[in-house]
Amino acid sequence: MIANTQLEYEDVGGALREGRPLRLARAYRIQYAQDNLNFRALDLTDPVPLGRQILEAAGAKPVDAFSLFAILWNGDFEEIRLDEQFDLRKRGAKRFVGFDTDRNYKLTLDARQLEWGKPAIKGAYLYKLGDVPKNRAVFLKAHESEPRLIERHDLIDLTTPGIEHFVTGPKPVTDYEIIVNARPRIVHEEDVTFEQVVAFAFPGPHGPNIMFSVTYRHAASKPHAGELGAGGVVEVKKKGTIFNVTKTDKS
Repeated sequence: MIANTQLEYEDVGGALREGRPLRLARAYRIQYAQDNLNFRALDLTDPVPLGRQILEAAGAKPVDAFSLFAILWNGDFEEIRLDEQFDLRKRGAKRFVGFDTDRNYKLTLDARQLEWGKPAIKGAYLYKLGDVPKNRAVFLKAHESEPRLIERHDLIDLTTPGIEHFVTGPKPVTDYEIIVNARPRIVHEEDVTFEQVVAFAFPGPHGPNIMFSVTYRHAASKPHAGELGAGGVVEVKKKGTIFNVTKTDKS
């Protein structure tokens, strides 16, 4: 039952996390992404919208050219037809993905069936869909051969005959060669931190007046070049990501 107090908006994701029913509100906030998994907040005035109402609220045009999916609480994809109602109060979904396409590609991830609206999918999206922790990885199960490791920057073709099957498993130890102040260094994770790079360039300890600035280029993550601040992380390529570290004494 929905509470009587009317809010400006009700966060559907918050209600799911707290295990409570939706409260009466002027708007119901979901997370929406289009052709990717870069979600943004989207407010709906109806807790039981049609598929086309969700797409219209997202600015998808023309609506008839789009397919729409809800990502359910267990990670499964459920297609929502344009004129089908989706009850936010009962269905256990806070994330929705729209695809500008007339064809959907099926795949599985740890035996969960998913659908994707593009002929290829980035490895990073598989990791995100599977909520894969850092100590595990995604593998493509190939016929009569060893599963192939999928990196976050890989692009997987979904147009080959049959359904692509992906599984997660323990992450193998992988070497990534980066260049720090013109010297090659080896790391074992694709995510490299500001602190790691500084330690490679200028091993400590350092006084309180010492400051460091870090720039990078040829990274796997976007942007591919830029500045890296304290606490920051860059996804590096297997080989060739370059870091320059400058040390400054403020005393």
